Amino acid sequence: MRHLPSSTDPNLLSGFVYGADAAIYRLSDTLAVVQTVDYITPVVDDPFAFGAIAAANALSDIYAMGARPVLGLNLVGFPVKTLPLGMLNDILRGGAAKLMEAGACLGGGHSIEDLEPKYGLAVTGTVHPKQIVSNSGARPGDVLIVTKPLGIGIITTGIDRGLVNGKTIERVTAVMTQLNRAASEAMLAVGIHACTDVSGFGLLGHLREMVEASGVGARLNWKSVPVLAEAWGLVEQDCIPDGTRNNLNYLADFVDWSRAVPPTARVVLCDAQTSGGLLMAAPSKKARKLLAALAQTSTGGTVIGEIVEKPKGRIRVSAK
Repeated sequence: MRHLPSSTDPNLLSGFVYGADAAIYRLSDTLAVVQTVDYITPVVDDPFAFGAIAAANALSDIYAMGARPVLGLNLVGFPVKTLPLGMLNDILRGGAAKLMEAGACLGGGHSIEDLEPKYGLAVTGTVHPKQIVSNSGARPGDVLIVTKPLGIGIITTGIDRGLVNGKTIERVTAVMTQLNRAASEAMLAVGIHACTDVSGFGLLGHLREMVEASGVGARLNWKSVPVLAEAWGLVEQDCIPDGTRNNLNYLADFVDWSRAVPPTARVVLCDAQTSGGLLMAAPSKKARKLLAALAQTSTGGTVIGEIVEKPKGRIRVSAK
């Protein structure tokens, strides 16, 4: 992306600089459109659930920016010669149901024949230009709050390898299909400085983007981070996604690990998530009110660390 020309249009309020969650274009003093696109390969075996997960995953970027989704367009790749079209129908129904739950409408989409199933959405949302939430506003003293547990990528890899049971599949599916809508509404009502959603780059990867964009640093207590319990045993079995390994290697230059942080925790903190939660940087004086508001949602919220002034662009992970 660094080789692409940057836009000089003053109405482009958010682009690909600093890994913003979505693009935002101002149409007027009171209205801006928010656009994002995301599609994935199956992470669960149930087609309907896969469609719902993919849709929730795509919608998450809109919620992270403090916007409201209004329109979705399907993106489909499907092996029509090897899988039944009924399976595609179930995938699309799952996506449509989740889009409807979000209060957005489906406007159509595009499909191609592919070697394996792929599904997602291009989503358009709206927001007032003065109410945009970005990943670049974190300030020293802010409290870091996350809304969903980690370990999703590890567990879905375990599903693919036949290492997890039905109850675990049900639990991780429930986490992935949960919209970040209520959490986004809570943060807007209380007021925060910055937000991003936790997805493919893992918790630490997206926190790294936040501190880099904000010109600050961060301290994290790994023992405070919520984690799906089943993920720990899978890491011990070396059930680790390639994306998670890549994140861990990349972040070696930006994360200072305390000796008290075990290797398993380092993996989990870098785990590549699908439809993960929101990571918020909230003023300390608003943290209690925000946590109370999040407690009323199905995701909840947990304090995991804080924003510090220095060293800029770096993250310190410890056991306290």
